[in-house]
Amino acid sequence: MSAHDEFQQLSARVAKAEENVKTASAQNTDDLRERVQEAGDLAQRRATGLKTHPANAMQKASHGWSDVQDRWSGHVASIRIDVGDRKDRHDSKHAEPDAEKAERNAEERVAFAYATIEESKYAVLDATLARAEADQAAAT
Repeated sequence: MSAHDEFQQLSARVAKAEENVKTASAQNTDDLRERVQEAGDLAQRRATGLKTHPANAMQKASHGWSDVQDRWSGHVASIRIDVGDRKDRHDSKHAEPDAEKAERNAEERVAFAYATIEESKYAVLDATLARAEADQAAAT
């Protein structure tokens, strides 16, 4: 699948995620815990897939991109440990600070996603331009 096609699928994924987040506030705590677990599992599989999918173009990318992936994996692992620690504690002393930390983490990830989308758009447009220039050069 081309980068352009992948980028187009991004908006559908965002819409689906937005709907999931919107409906989450109406769920009971047990259902919400289950959805959080499912979302975490899916996010982990996707993050792992960035490095292991054999057809993934990122395997052919620069060493710098590989470093970004490694740092992201480390960040995700750290967040998972924090979430696990929070789940193990069920006392009122930690509930408010834990909720505030989880909210900050969510805000930071959304901000990162915005930046990633813009970088993705830039990369897709640049790849489209490079292809157009290569086709034009081949035609002359």
